Amino acid sequence: MKKYLIALAFATVSVAGYAQDSDANNLKYSVATNSFWDNWFIQLGGQYDVFYSGQEHGLNMGQSLAKGFRGNFEASAAIGKWFTPGLGLRIKASGVWGRTVGTFHDNNNYYIPNGKFTYTRDMVSGSKGFKFWTGQGQVMFNLSNMFLGYNPNRVWNFIPFAGAGIARNCTTNRYAMGLGVGILNQFNISKRVAINVEAGWNRWEADFDGVYTSVDEGNRGWDSHDNVLYAEVGLTINVGKVGWNAIPDVDAIRAGYESRINDLNNIIRDRDAEIDSLKKIKPETIRVENKAADRFVATPISVFFNIDKTEIAELKDLVNVRALADYAKDTDSNLLVTGYADSATGTPKRNQWLSEKRAERVANELVKMGIKENKIRKEAKGGVKILSPISYDRRATVQVVK
Repeated sequence: MKKYLIALAFATVSVAGYAQDSDANNLKYSVATNSFWDNWFIQLGGQYDVFYSGQEHGLNMGQSLAKGFRGNFEASAAIGKWFTPGLGLRIKASGVWGRTVGTFHDNNNYYIPNGKFTYTRDMVSGSKGFKFWTGQGQVMFNLSNMFLGYNPNRVWNFIPFAGAGIARNCTTNRYAMGLGVGILNQFNISKRVAINVEAGWNRWEADFDGVYTSVDEGNRGWDSHDNVLYAEVGLTINVGKVGWNAIPDVDAIRAGYESRINDLNNIIRDRDAEIDSLKKIKPETIRVENKAADRFVATPISVFFNIDKTEIAELKDLVNVRALADYAKDTDSNLLVTGYADSATGTPKRNQWLSEKRAERVANELVKMGIKENKIRKEAKGGVKILSPISYDRRATVQVVK
């Protein structure tokens, strides 16, 4: 009775456990199809089998599967591959010892004239062992991944399967075809190793156990074939590359590129508007009488910056600054550098910092051009709204002062 209950307990645990998802990190995402060489696995296990032979019909041997004479042990091995997180295939072999269950003659042979049992005083009910192997191809469905989404950190996976194959009774040299179904519970210990708890039912042709018998014309259900219920504990070892790569979010990537393109278009429009506005400004000009006499220098001169940046946006803005620096050196003039930020963006504290850094950046360029630091005065106005469009206020100005 205990052995039968153990076999059914694994199936019960499978159904009850499906109500909860063990993974702590509920990470889900779509995955790309893997290559042929990815996500292969090897499984090794030990089984306890319960046999119900086709020749038992009408023999009053006790229909309960808990009878001790029905049970035996066998080993199993499988190799398989997951083609998607939810769909896999495996080839599984098992065997070693089985049971022939029925009524035996005194010489341990079945006595079955004309396809029916003949009862004699020297017949006894019971079972005897035989050696066998089975092989099945099975389709596996990882319902945890199919219904909850693929999660590489999931601890427990619920995997029903179904298959078909062939069996051989090595003791009597008989072959039989059969079908099988079952449930595999897989508990991941690491990326490479998992513990398996499996329960299944294999249904073989009536001569699998070495005896073909038609007990009576009305043979149906369990009695029409040899049946094997089993419970198994084993290990899964993943080989090669394990897991799937996430599919890139194309919509998010496209949205990101579109946002960047829009930003660039806005910068271009601002720059074009800035150029048009500067063309309308009539700068005050100073004509000098020394070696810079032929040079006209506009003052004040603007150097522009991108939003929330302290690096000069266009180095060409320094051309006019250099001309003014040359004039200042020739005339020993002082220069005032004033930093600004636009008040439409950022906090007042951030804008004050930006205006200071922009003034420092332009002052450093003047030093590189040969202006002494004691000839440069710096001011920071913070966020302002002076020019239109307001993006023009992201600047620093240079002008000659007394």
